[in-house]
Amino acid sequence: MPALPRPAVGPGSRYTARAATTRRRPARHTDVAALSRILTARDLWLTRMLHEHRVLTTHQIASLPYTSPRSAQRRLRTLHQHAILDSFRPLTQTGSAPEHYTLGPAGAAVLAAHAGCDPAELGWRPSTTGRIAYSPSLGHDLGVNELLTHLAARGRTTPGTGLDAWLSERSCARRWGDIVRPDAYAGWREGDARFPFFLEYDTGSQPLSRVEAKLTGYAAFSTATSTRPALLIHTRTQSREQALRCRLAAPARELGLNVVTASADFTTTEPWGPWWSPLEPGDTRRTTLTSLATSWPHLSAAAGLEPTDADTALTLPVPPLPRTTEASS
Repeated sequence: MPALPRPAVGPGSRYTARAATTRRRPARHTDVAALSRILTARDLWLTRMLHEHRVLTTHQIASLPYTSPRSAQRRLRTLHQHAILDSFRPLTQTGSAPEHYTLGPAGAAVLAAHAGCDPAELGWRPSTTGRIAYSPSLGHDLGVNELLTHLAARGRTTPGTGLDAWLSERSCARRWGDIVRPDAYAGWREGDARFPFFLEYDTGSQPLSRVEAKLTGYAAFSTATSTRPALLIHTRTQSREQALRCRLAAPARELGLNVVTASADFTTTEPWGPWWSPLEPGDTRRTTLTSLATSWPHLSAAAGLEPTDADTALTLPVPPLPRTTEASS
């Protein structure tokens, strides 16, 4: 996927890495073996999440495995001091941004040790955090992670809901890149309802024709794998959403795709709510993900999620939330 231009406003508009000068680190990194005394199962889960999703903010991390923002901040500072995590705080046009966390050198070494490989095989480099901080796609990546973090965190407050799976763009490309390259794949659940979906997080930087061209790949995926996830298209504004709906309605119908749209004007911090509109002729209603699962009972999880002999500890999907025993560690 080519780099996206920086948006004029909002996340990613003026990202400049600021060194965490107030956070002292030892002159020499702690020996990896010595870290086994302090790292919990939840910490190890977090290193896998950052390897998978590249960057998460303090707020996003706190909403997943921690009981409060304060406890999250304390633990994140400790992990930063031991170089398990790296961080930067971007400049923004207004207000201040939260700390943005990435995998640090010791974290990469620990993750590699658990996988029985060299850190270089992770794709991690000393320049990784800098590349992420200055990436023109940072705003896009944070938007994807923000949307799916809210869905995953729902499982902490409402039993029986949340995400069964959450794969990053990189993991999707590794599994299905010869057919489709979505921004993410996830599976929403609420009670007995299941709603598997590919996500296209549209920032408005691509022409409508390019978005339309992606539909052919999703139709080919369903044909080749005999599985049928829905396609969620999330846009930045309602006007962009309406333009996409006008352009995509006919081809989506001809290809037999289950497409649903929403925009940031609606979803806010509750993307499971009644903000999603099926791309069907004359249908402008907005409904919940659970209602969509009920309306489309023929949906099925994407093929290729089961572990195979080709998978390693680094390529297996990371649980969207740590297990209960991990979260309490």
